[in-house]
Amino acid sequence: MSSGVIKVIVSIVAAILGLISILIIASYSYLDYYEYGLKRQKSTGSVDKTEVYDGGRYFIGPDFEFKIFPADLHEVDIDNAKVFSSDKLEVQFSAHFQYVIRKNELVSLHDAYDLGYKEVMKSSALDAVKGAITVYNVRELINNRSEIEQTVWKSVRERLGGTCCNSYCDQTNPLCTNCVTVCSRSHRGLNVEVKYFQLGKIKIPSEVENQFIRASTLKEQNDEEKLKQKAVIVRKETNQKVAEIENEAKEISQNATAQAALVQSIARANYTALLETARSEGLKLVFSSLNITQQDKKNSFDYLRTIRGLDKLHLTVDYQQRIAGNLG
Repeated sequence: MSSGVIKVIVSIVAAILGLISILIIASYSYLDYYEYGLKRQKSTGSVDKTEVYDGGRYFIGPDFEFKIFPADLHEVDIDNAKVFSSDKLEVQFSAHFQYVIRKNELVSLHDAYDLGYKEVMKSSALDAVKGAITVYNVRELINNRSEIEQTVWKSVRERLGGTCCNSYCDQTNPLCTNCVTVCSRSHRGLNVEVKYFQLGKIKIPSEVENQFIRASTLKEQNDEEKLKQKAVIVRKETNQKVAEIENEAKEISQNATAQAALVQSIARANYTALLETARSEGLKLVFSSLNITQQDKKNSFDYLRTIRGLDKLHLTVDYQQRIAGNLG
């Protein structure tokens, strides 16, 4: 075999291997973690709906590619939409919500809306919000915002996501109230799940707003006046209680003083009684020791003993020579 033939064969083999390598590389397609995909044939445009793919690299063949749908949150903003309240006044509102496509319902979403589902979701959500708000009057829209937000969220969630029980539903989840456990196609809504909802600004007509401002101002003024009147009453009651406490303290002080005086009087009386008892017993002992039995001598002795204890006393004794002074 000549060298020329060998070169031709090598060239053909190299070309075939190169073509195979190119075909193998072209047969791989990649989906990011935030993407779903349906396999689509490039040559015919037909979509294979037997399997929904999520993030990863797949060998699907050189004539196939992925028709991509977002797997992460879709953010929708509704700005300055107009609706009539139950009392026939036009109000403007804004709202924001985030939803995801249900992977197991992607084929149904594709069949119904293809890639044009986003505008369908927004318009359907707008209709749901309007339908939920129209049952409230302007006063309720102002005063019951939290309740209205929950009601509107429920309406949007059921319009877009249907009434089927989701995987996170249990008996205690308030988002799953009255959900359907056995679902048909009509229960699945638009094949998406509304994860979050935020009710934005609600703008009411200026004349109604001014009325509410005046009413709110008047209410604040009335509340202020009530607080002032209550403060006056509280101060009077406080002063009265202070006076009562002071009077009670004065009574307690006076009673304590009287009790102290009584205790002192009783103590002095007891002291005097004890002293007299001791003096009497002492005199008895003296009279017995000195053998004094006559009453007049006892009286004289007691008298002399008594006056002897007096200060600055001058005594005169019946001797021939007068002696005066204190007995010591």
